[in-house]
Amino acid sequence: MAKLTINALNLKSRINKEIYGHFSEHLGRCIYNGFYVGENSPIPNTKGIRNDIIEALRQIRIPVLRWPGGCFADDYHWMDGIGEKSQRKKLVNNHWGGVIEDNSFGTHEFMDMCEVLGCEPYVAGNLGSGTVKEMSDWVEYMTSDNVSPMADLRRKNGREKPWKLKYFGIGNENWGCGGNMRPEYYADLYRQYQTYCRNYSGNELYKVACGPSADDYNWTDKLLESVKPWHTKAISLHYYTIPTGNWGNKGKATVFRDEEYYSTIRKTLYMEELIIKHAEIMSKHDPKHEIGLIVDEWGTWYEVEEGTNPGFLYQQNTMRDAIVAAINLNIFNNHSDRVVMANIAQCVNVLQSVILTEGERMVKTPTYHVFDMYKEHQDAMLADSFIDDKSGLPDISQSVSVKDGKMHITISNASLTEEKEIETLITGFDFDKAAAQILTNEVHAHNTFDEPENVVIKPFDALTKTENGIKFTIPPCSVVAIELKK
Repeated sequence: MAKLTINALNLKSRINKEIYGHFSEHLGRCIYNGFYVGENSPIPNTKGIRNDIIEALRQIRIPVLRWPGGCFADDYHWMDGIGEKSQRKKLVNNHWGGVIEDNSFGTHEFMDMCEVLGCEPYVAGNLGSGTVKEMSDWVEYMTSDNVSPMADLRRKNGREKPWKLKYFGIGNENWGCGGNMRPEYYADLYRQYQTYCRNYSGNELYKVACGPSADDYNWTDKLLESVKPWHTKAISLHYYTIPTGNWGNKGKATVFRDEEYYSTIRKTLYMEELIIKHAEIMSKHDPKHEIGLIVDEWGTWYEVEEGTNPGFLYQQNTMRDAIVAAINLNIFNNHSDRVVMANIAQCVNVLQSVILTEGERMVKTPTYHVFDMYKEHQDAMLADSFIDDKSGLPDISQSVSVKDGKMHITISNASLTEEKEIETLITGFDFDKAAAQILTNEVHAHNTFDEPENVVIKPFDALTKTENGIKFTIPPCSVVAIELKK
């Protein structure tokens, strides 16, 4: 039996709702024929955005959406994506599939989409191939209500009032596709570019610097030697779960052996070590915790599905991905003193997406259902908790929060063969009602357009109230969400 100890008298940090964020790039069918079908599409839409996707993302309370990339961001010149659509510049998407980018989805379309979804926009600016003036003008175009060339241009293009823009990333992966820079060089450029990203008309930017790739601790150290809290609000971290650890052969999404599954779990558990070690370096330079950590690209990365464009990164999504999502979200919750946002890659039709589309049809993936089960953690207070699990992996991942007089416990069992009996010891929280949901199936199970409900959330009634908390047994390969209240 595993023991879960929860101390609700020790509420540690707020779990920012933005930890449950998403990412959308001009990549494959994420934007075009994903989110965006255009106003004239027979598929029901609002301002060109699919209505079924809007409804699905509202259901999981999408808090923030990152755009336009990714590697695409540091090749993106925003002026190409404004004005009359028929006059917008067409170009080749050199990063992803070599397809034609017609720029019919640009600043206005993205900001309008965020308004429709009710989420915060998170815009990634072009530091790699852009100029200081280009980035400065973009911020002014989006946020200024003054009489100025950029504000007047926005008005000419049909938007009278400026948008509210909080999150603004200054460059993306500048250690790689964003310019192959050294941290010292990027830090100097960041300081320069951010100077000209001004606050207009009451809008206050939350500036994000390009942080490290995975375990590049030197990047974090050198970056924060130069970039201080008065320059940035946060730095980013990118880490993908690749089962094989081999970028040349990443394994398949639906065809894998048990050994590869457990390798996937070990690789995704590495996220916690990364956060701990980067946070230690951050604390050396920022002992007051004024700079947050944003994991704005995370998730599984496999070989693409057979018959699809290799540059489109389209992959299926199984119960294995649901376990990966549950583990990562629990990790982010438990480190919410530093992790202020996370963005799974990517929202629709790319990598570990929560939604897949094919023509008029749409399907919610197992990962989607995990986000649905975990949404009550948004803006709740993290409760001190600890699981005593003797298994080797460990199999059990968990986090606990309290909000509005309710306690939410999310817990996953990564074992493929063993159910886990869990007994909780809860201090400082009285309850007399308990309800739970479960997501479980055989590990290869996934939702298809013909069978969209192979993996869905179901009621979980196997809870027993005890003198000190609750007791239950969690099946193999499953995710459970529990709500306790008066």
